[in-house]
Amino acid sequence: MPTLRFSLGMQRLVPFLGYHHVLMILIAIAIVLLSLLLAGCSSSSPGIPNIFLISLYYQSDPPTFDPAQVDPGVTTAIANIVGQAILEVRVGYFGICVNADGGSFLCSNNASALAEQVSVDQDPLNLIWIASTFKDSIIFPYLIIVAIILAFVCFILLATFPGWHEETDERGSERDVKPFPSRPVSQVALALIFVASVFVLVSVLWQHTASVAASTIASDFGNGSVQSGVGAGAMVLGWIGFSLLIIVTIGLLVMILSIQLLDNLVDD
Repeated sequence: MPTLRFSLGMQRLVPFLGYHHVLMILIAIAIVLLSLLLAGCSSSSPGIPNIFLISLYYQSDPPTFDPAQVDPGVTTAIANIVGQAILEVRVGYFGICVNADGGSFLCSNNASALAEQVSVDQDPLNLIWIASTFKDSIIFPYLIIVAIILAFVCFILLATFPGWHEETDERGSERDVKPFPSRPVSQVALALIFVASVFVLVSVLWQHTASVAASTIASDFGNGSVQSGVGAGAMVLGWIGFSLLIIVTIGLLVMILSIQLLDNLVDD
Protein backbone atom coordinates (compact mmCIF):
# COMPACT_ATOMS: atom_id res chain seq x y z
CA MET A 1 0.00 0.00 0.00
CA PRO A 2 2.76 2.54 0.80
CA THR A 3 4.40 1.66 -2.52
CA LEU A 4 1.16 2.35 -4.38
CA ARG A 5 0.75 5.71 -2.64
CA PHE A 6 4.33 6.64 -3.50
CA SER A 7 3.80 5.70 -7.16
CA LEU A 8 0.60 7.76 -7.33
CA GLY A 9 2.36 10.69 -5.69
CA MET A 10 5.22 10.54 -8.19
CA GLN A 11 2.79 10.33 -11.10
CA ARG A 12 1.13 13.52 -9.89
CA LEU A 13 4.44 15.25 -9.21
CA VAL A 14 6.41 14.43 -12.36
CA PRO A 15 4.13 16.32 -14.80
CA PHE A 16 4.62 19.49 -12.74
CA LEU A 17 8.43 19.20 -12.70
CA GLY A 18 9.70 21.80 -15.09
CA TYR A 19 12.85 21.91 -17.15
CA HIS A 20 14.29 24.49 -14.77
CA HIS A 21 13.70 22.18 -11.80
CA VAL A 22 16.16 19.67 -13.28
CA LEU A 23 18.72 22.46 -13.68
CA MET A 24 18.14 23.52 -10.08
CA ILE A 25 18.77 19.97 -8.87
CA LEU A 26 22.05 19.83 -10.80
CA ILE A 27 23.14 23.17 -9.35
CA ALA A 28 22.29 22.01 -5.83
CA ILE A 29 24.37 18.85 -6.30
CA ALA A 30 27.29 20.89 -7.67
CA ILE A 31 27.15 23.27 -4.70
CA VAL A 32 27.19 20.36 -2.24
CA LEU A 33 30.14 18.70 -3.98
CA LEU A 34 32.18 21.91 -4.14
CA SER A 35 31.37 22.66 -0.51
CA LEU A 36 32.65 19.21 0.46
CA LEU A 37 35.81 19.91 -1.54
CA LEU A 38 36.41 23.11 0.42
CA ALA A 39 35.66 21.34 3.72
CA GLY A 40 38.32 18.68 3.16
CA CYS A 41 40.78 18.31 6.08
CA SER A 42 39.01 21.07 8.01
CA SER A 43 37.96 18.73 10.83
CA SER A 44 38.42 15.20 12.12
CA SER A 45 34.81 14.25 11.34
CA PRO A 46 34.40 10.88 9.58
CA GLY A 47 35.28 11.11 5.91
CA ILE A 48 36.53 14.70 5.99
CA PRO A 49 40.26 13.79 6.32
CA ASN A 50 39.86 11.60 3.23
CA ILE A 51 39.12 14.70 1.11
CA PHE A 52 42.58 16.16 0.59
CA LEU A 53 44.59 17.78 -2.17
CA ILE A 54 47.94 16.19 -1.38
CA SER A 55 49.38 13.85 1.22
CA LEU A 56 52.98 13.63 2.43
CA TYR A 57 54.16 10.68 4.49
CA TYR A 58 57.28 8.87 5.61
CA GLN A 59 57.78 5.48 3.99
CA SER A 60 60.98 3.57 3.31
CA ASP A 61 61.32 2.48 -0.31
CA PRO A 62 64.30 1.73 -2.51
CA PRO A 63 65.71 5.08 -3.68
CA THR A 64 65.91 6.05 -7.31
CA PHE A 65 69.36 6.68 -8.74
CA ASP A 66 69.99 8.87 -11.76
CA PRO A 67 73.11 10.25 -13.45
CA ALA A 68 71.73 13.76 -12.84
CA GLN A 69 72.16 13.30 -9.07
CA VAL A 70 75.36 15.01 -7.91
CA ASP A 71 75.34 13.24 -4.54
CA PRO A 72 73.36 9.97 -4.68
CA GLY A 73 74.54 9.11 -1.19
CA VAL A 74 72.37 11.84 0.34
CA THR A 75 69.48 9.35 0.35
CA THR A 76 71.28 7.39 3.08
CA ALA A 77 71.65 10.52 5.20
CA ILE A 78 67.94 11.34 4.77
CA ALA A 79 66.97 7.77 5.68
CA ASN A 80 69.05 7.99 8.86
CA ILE A 81 67.34 11.26 9.79
CA VAL A 82 63.87 9.87 9.13
CA GLY A 83 64.48 6.72 11.15
CA GLN A 84 61.24 4.94 12.04
CA ALA A 85 58.90 7.88 11.45
CA ILE A 86 55.52 6.99 9.91
CA LEU A 87 53.76 10.37 10.11
CA GLU A 88 51.33 11.34 7.35
CA VAL A 89 50.16 14.87 6.54
CA ARG A 90 47.13 15.65 4.38
CA VAL A 91 46.37 19.12 3.05
CA GLY A 92 42.98 20.61 2.25
CA TYR A 93 41.91 24.09 1.22
CA PHE A 94 41.32 25.27 4.78
CA GLY A 95 42.98 22.67 6.97
CA ILE A 96 45.72 20.14 7.57
CA CYS A 97 45.33 16.65 8.98
CA VAL A 98 48.15 14.80 10.74
CA ASN A 99 48.41 11.10 11.57
CA ALA A 100 51.57 10.69 13.63
CA ASP A 101 51.37 7.07 14.75
CA GLY A 102 49.04 5.23 12.37
CA GLY A 103 45.94 6.00 14.44
CA SER A 104 43.29 8.63 13.80
CA PHE A 105 43.85 11.97 12.10
CA LEU A 106 44.16 15.23 14.02
CA CYS A 107 42.97 18.15 11.88
CA SER A 108 43.30 21.90 12.27
CA ASN A 109 43.78 25.05 10.22
CA ASN A 110 46.69 26.01 12.48
CA ALA A 111 49.89 24.19 11.51
CA SER A 112 51.71 25.48 14.60
CA ALA A 113 49.14 23.87 16.88
CA LEU A 114 49.53 20.56 15.04
CA ALA A 115 53.33 20.75 15.24
CA GLU A 116 53.10 21.09 19.02
CA GLN A 117 51.33 17.73 19.16
CA VAL A 118 54.16 15.95 17.32
CA SER A 119 57.64 15.04 18.53
CA VAL A 120 60.86 15.59 16.59
CA ASP A 121 61.24 11.87 15.94
CA GLN A 122 57.76 11.73 14.39
CA ASP A 123 58.38 14.56 11.90
CA PRO A 124 62.15 14.91 11.44
CA LEU A 125 61.89 16.55 7.99
CA ASN A 126 59.18 19.07 8.96
CA LEU A 127 56.47 17.72 6.66
CA ILE A 128 53.85 19.66 8.64
CA TRP A 129 55.64 22.91 7.83
CA ILE A 130 55.94 21.93 4.15
CA ALA A 131 52.22 21.13 4.04
CA SER A 132 51.42 24.47 5.66
CA THR A 133 53.53 26.30 3.08
CA PHE A 134 51.72 24.48 0.29
CA LYS A 135 48.31 25.42 1.72
CA ASP A 136 49.12 29.07 2.40
CA SER A 137 51.29 29.91 -0.61
CA ILE A 138 49.99 27.78 -3.47
CA ILE A 139 46.34 26.86 -2.88
CA PHE A 140 43.74 29.54 -3.68
CA PRO A 141 40.19 28.55 -2.66
CA TYR A 142 38.41 31.85 -3.21
CA LEU A 143 37.51 31.29 -6.86
CA ILE A 144 35.52 28.23 -5.79
CA ILE A 145 33.84 30.25 -3.04
CA VAL A 146 32.80 32.93 -5.54
CA ALA A 147 31.62 30.20 -7.93
CA ILE A 148 29.43 28.68 -5.21
CA ILE A 149 27.89 32.10 -4.50
CA LEU A 150 27.20 32.72 -8.19
CA ALA A 151 25.71 29.25 -8.60
CA PHE A 152 23.44 29.86 -5.59
CA VAL A 153 22.24 33.16 -7.06
CA CYS A 154 21.52 31.35 -10.32
CA PHE A 155 19.59 28.74 -8.31
CA ILE A 156 17.46 31.52 -6.80
CA LEU A 157 16.80 33.03 -10.23
CA LEU A 158 15.73 29.65 -11.60
CA ALA A 159 13.34 29.31 -8.67
CA THR A 160 11.49 32.41 -9.95
CA PHE A 161 10.71 30.73 -13.28
CA PRO A 162 6.97 30.08 -13.67
CA GLY A 163 5.81 26.51 -13.28
CA TRP A 164 2.80 24.56 -14.39
CA HIS A 165 -0.57 25.82 -13.15
CA GLU A 166 -4.22 25.38 -14.03
CA GLU A 167 -6.19 28.01 -15.95
CA THR A 168 -9.79 28.12 -17.10
CA ASP A 169 -10.34 28.80 -20.81
CA GLU A 170 -13.31 30.50 -22.50
CA ARG A 171 -15.29 27.24 -22.45
CA GLY A 172 -14.93 26.88 -18.71
CA SER A 173 -12.62 23.87 -18.85
CA GLU A 174 -9.40 23.70 -16.88
CA ARG A 175 -6.05 23.11 -18.53
CA ASP A 176 -2.40 23.06 -17.44
CA VAL A 177 -0.31 25.92 -18.78
CA LYS A 178 3.26 27.07 -18.24
CA PRO A 179 4.33 30.58 -19.31
CA PHE A 180 7.79 31.24 -20.70
CA PRO A 181 10.31 32.56 -18.16
CA SER A 182 11.52 36.14 -18.35
CA ARG A 183 14.21 36.51 -20.99
CA PRO A 184 16.33 39.03 -18.98
CA VAL A 185 16.23 36.77 -15.93
CA SER A 186 17.20 33.77 -18.06
CA GLN A 187 20.12 35.66 -19.57
CA VAL A 188 21.37 36.82 -16.16
CA ALA A 189 21.15 33.25 -14.85
CA LEU A 190 23.09 32.01 -17.89
CA ALA A 191 25.80 34.62 -17.36
CA LEU A 192 26.13 33.76 -13.67
CA ILE A 193 26.38 30.01 -14.17
CA PHE A 194 28.83 30.47 -17.04
CA VAL A 195 31.16 32.62 -14.91
CA ALA A 196 30.82 30.10 -12.07
CA SER A 197 31.80 27.28 -14.43
CA VAL A 198 34.88 29.18 -15.61
CA PHE A 199 35.94 29.90 -12.03
CA VAL A 200 35.57 26.24 -11.06
CA LEU A 201 37.49 25.13 -14.15
CA VAL A 202 40.38 27.46 -13.34
CA SER A 203 40.40 26.34 -9.70
CA VAL A 204 40.28 22.62 -10.49
CA LEU A 205 43.05 22.91 -13.08
CA TRP A 206 45.10 24.97 -10.63
CA GLN A 207 44.45 22.43 -7.88
CA HIS A 208 45.34 19.47 -10.09
CA THR A 209 48.52 21.00 -11.52
CA ALA A 210 49.78 22.30 -8.18
CA SER A 211 49.08 19.03 -6.36
CA VAL A 212 50.79 16.87 -8.96
CA ALA A 213 53.82 19.17 -9.11
CA ALA A 214 54.19 19.38 -5.32
CA SER A 215 53.73 15.62 -4.98
CA THR A 216 56.44 14.88 -7.53
CA ILE A 217 58.93 17.33 -6.01
CA ALA A 218 58.35 16.05 -2.47
CA SER A 219 58.83 12.43 -3.53
CA ASP A 220 62.04 13.23 -5.41
CA PHE A 221 63.44 15.33 -2.59
CA GLY A 222 62.82 12.63 0.00
CA ASN A 223 64.04 9.96 -2.38
CA GLY A 224 63.34 6.62 -0.70
CA SER A 225 62.18 8.13 2.60
CA VAL A 226 59.25 10.43 1.80
CA GLN A 227 56.31 9.55 -0.41
CA SER A 228 53.41 11.66 -1.54
CA GLY A 229 50.10 11.32 -3.33
CA VAL A 230 47.32 13.38 -4.85
CA GLY A 231 43.86 13.13 -3.32
CA ALA A 232 41.61 11.31 -5.79
CA GLY A 233 38.48 12.23 -3.84
CA ALA A 234 39.18 15.95 -4.10
CA MET A 235 39.87 15.64 -7.82
CA VAL A 236 36.62 13.75 -8.39
CA LEU A 237 34.58 16.30 -6.42
CA GLY A 238 36.08 19.19 -8.34
CA TRP A 239 35.67 17.73 -11.82
CA ILE A 240 32.14 16.44 -11.19
CA GLY A 241 31.13 19.84 -9.81
CA PHE A 242 32.54 21.52 -12.91
CA SER A 243 30.78 19.03 -15.20
CA LEU A 244 27.41 19.66 -13.56
CA LEU A 245 27.80 23.42 -13.89
CA ILE A 246 28.70 23.04 -17.57
CA ILE A 247 25.60 20.89 -18.10
CA VAL A 248 23.47 23.60 -16.48
CA THR A 249 25.13 26.26 -18.64
CA ILE A 250 24.40 24.32 -21.83
CA GLY A 251 20.87 23.58 -20.62
CA LEU A 252 20.12 27.25 -19.97
CA LEU A 253 21.59 28.23 -23.34
CA VAL A 254 19.46 25.65 -25.15
CA MET A 255 16.37 26.84 -23.29
CA ILE A 256 16.97 30.50 -24.17
CA LEU A 257 17.62 29.71 -27.83
CA SER A 258 14.55 27.46 -28.00
CA ILE A 259 12.30 30.15 -26.54
CA GLN A 260 13.76 32.71 -28.93
CA LEU A 261 13.11 30.36 -31.86
CA LEU A 262 9.52 29.80 -30.75
CA ASP A 263 8.97 33.55 -30.41
CA ASN A 264 10.26 34.07 -33.94
CA LEU A 265 7.99 31.34 -35.30
CA VAL A 266 4.97 32.86 -33.54
CA ASP A 267 5.79 36.33 -34.83
CA ASP A 268 6.09 34.99 -38.38
